[in-house]
Amino acid sequence: MAEPFPLAPSLWHATAPAASPTPPLATDRHADICVIGGGYAGLSAALHLAEAGASVVLLEAQEPGWGGSGRNGGQVIPGIKYDPSEIRAKFGPEAGRALINFVGSTADLVFALIEKHKMEVPHRRAGWIQGAHTPAMVEAVKRRAEEWADEGAETAFLDRDEVSRLLGTDRYLGGWMDRRGGGVQPLAYARALARAAIGAGAVLHGRSPVNSLQRKDESWIVRTTQGASVTAGRVVVATNGYTGDLIPKLRQTVIRPNSFIVATEPLSDNLAGTILPEGQVTSDTRQLLLYFRKDHTNRLLMGGRGPFREPHDASDWAHLERVVAKMYPQTKGLRFDYRWCGRVALTRDFLPHLHEPEPGLLIDIGCMGRGVGLQTAMGKAMAGYLVSGDSALLPFPIVPIKPLPLHALNELYVSAIITWYRMTDGGMKDKAA
Repeated sequence: MAEPFPLAPSLWHATAPAASPTPPLATDRHADICVIGGGYAGLSAALHLAEAGASVVLLEAQEPGWGGSGRNGGQVIPGIKYDPSEIRAKFGPEAGRALINFVGSTADLVFALIEKHKMEVPHRRAGWIQGAHTPAMVEAVKRRAEEWADEGAETAFLDRDEVSRLLGTDRYLGGWMDRRGGGVQPLAYARALARAAIGAGAVLHGRSPVNSLQRKDESWIVRTTQGASVTAGRVVVATNGYTGDLIPKLRQTVIRPNSFIVATEPLSDNLAGTILPEGQVTSDTRQLLLYFRKDHTNRLLMGGRGPFREPHDASDWAHLERVVAKMYPQTKGLRFDYRWCGRVALTRDFLPHLHEPEPGLLIDIGCMGRGVGLQTAMGKAMAGYLVSGDSALLPFPIVPIKPLPLHALNELYVSAIITWYRMTDGGMKDKAA
């Protein structure tokens, strides 16, 4: 897949430590497990499999972290789109309890890995704030804060004055804070996971796109476009928003919109003190949400949906630049130094999907915009399952591959919604957003 419009390298590419060497696969190899995809899930699976003593070869079409794992907003948000009561209703008391514990610990895992492996990853754990843009959403986030507090999380409901103080904008009517959340330099984190996996004994190959999977006896032959192959007893596919046609019908199980981000020039100390002064990361309750934060270089980042297609020119980010001006009038005249985008994968039920269409072939797809923590944890869980064979270690059930009905029309619908959002600036015309 072609690189997005090359106005400049993304902020993350400009500020991440250099990548570890991951040369293309040049000769045939054998391994216990072959991982396809060098994002958070694949890298975490490779790391934890290698630590468990398995021989692992990871194949990435570009380089580790090239896809959504190196292009997102770097927000480490625990949980999923469902609140604890909804999780219990959907999965039952016992499985619901296990899933609540799993999704509630995803941010913990990210920061623990950074500490354990002494990763060179700019990060800060000051919490995540979700701003409520309507009165109904104020009541929803109040319940959300209470439910997660009942599960032992350190949360707080924020009234309008408090959310305005912490965000530095009066565009929200209230909100809540989850102090488990935080922010990382996402490409630095992906590259650090790759470095840790290599250190644990995994073998990583970039620029090695896979073009065929063949079952032979008790093994899988994973062949790359350059002709070299990996023969492995088991295969993990973790390609998420950049999934192609390697697995029949898999790409049709998700919608893969582009998430666009702009970053300003570094803020002065005085200006930075008026915008997210305590360093939280934040997103809001819109259907097409906005997410924003300051990074380790004191730049303001604003993210949201853009065109479904790949960008054509700088105008494809203009709606986000207008949002910055509306939310933070004090930034008038600031230069936007970086514009970039990356694809996310959305499933119909807003949950990650695990598939095992054939013995020894495990597939993970669907991040729903929380991939930093969620997919790191999914990689670890898949490694535990592959090593032990115990499906109870998987947080989500294994389900059949079911394409979305009228998949192409779904993508057209999403594209139309995104166009409407750009025309209205996501509802940012009124002061109370």
